[in-house]
Amino acid sequence: MPTATIVIPTRSRPAYLDVALATIAPQAREAGAEVLVLNDGGDAATAQVAARHGATVLEVPAPGGANAARNAGIEAARSDLIVLTDDDIDAPDGWLKALLDGVAAAPDHDVFGGPIRACLEGGGPRSCGRESPPITTLDRGPGDRDVELVWSANMAIRRRAVQRIGRFDESIRVRGDEEDWERRYIAQGGRVRYIAGAGLVHRRTASDSRLGRLARAAYAQGRAARRYDVHKRAAPGPAREVRVLLGCVWHIVRRRCANGVVLAAHAAGRLREMASRPSP
Repeated sequence: MPTATIVIPTRSRPAYLDVALATIAPQAREAGAEVLVLNDGGDAATAQVAARHGATVLEVPAPGGANAARNAGIEAARSDLIVLTDDDIDAPDGWLKALLDGVAAAPDHDVFGGPIRACLEGGGPRSCGRESPPITTLDRGPGDRDVELVWSANMAIRRRAVQRIGRFDESIRVRGDEEDWERRYIAQGGRVRYIAGAGLVHRRTASDSRLGRLARAAYAQGRAARRYDVHKRAAPGPAREVRVLLGCVWHIVRRRCANGVVLAAHAAGRLREMASRPSP
């Protein structure tokens, strides 16, 4: 039995996956873990990259999103511990060992996560420093402790929790995908453990760090975030959504902060989604 099963959903991003596996695969071999790459869409270049690094490739012929890929990976996993991560990360030496050690030290917890640090390889848009980077990060301090949520780019789950809570909701895509499952887990008395030493890096290449690309991604994520808020019956009203957008515009002007353009794109995506799908 492997010590852990590392599940990596990916769709047509072999260059990102190549970097992720170059840092993950050696640690997996040293720890006796298996690596499953869920090829969402059946991209041939993705399969070649995964095979070159010694990962097992599972084809997901019809693109179904990250949660569908995660469910398929969990079903195929041979270990009782499933480690979820993404194709756009860089795992520093010691990441997996720190994660496994943290899991072993907390036998009464079933869900774990660690720090996620941003790396915009092209430098990213100019920022005033008042806002967080325009990609997902997580920092809950220098010590291990219980937290409300962790993110699926750096997350481990014991199989018994999946058996108790059920599958990830495949109807939720992009935003809220892992959060929905975690909130169901917490509602049944589960606890989430943050392992401070098990940090990894969330990457964007130089071309993907350009303002236009970050803004387009933020717009799509804003629409998805609004859909998820409606799903969990927590969507704010139109006045609040408009105030957020105006605040982002003011931030751009006041601080001369290009990162505010990304924030404004996210807010605009939320407003566009609200207009196209009014809350029930």
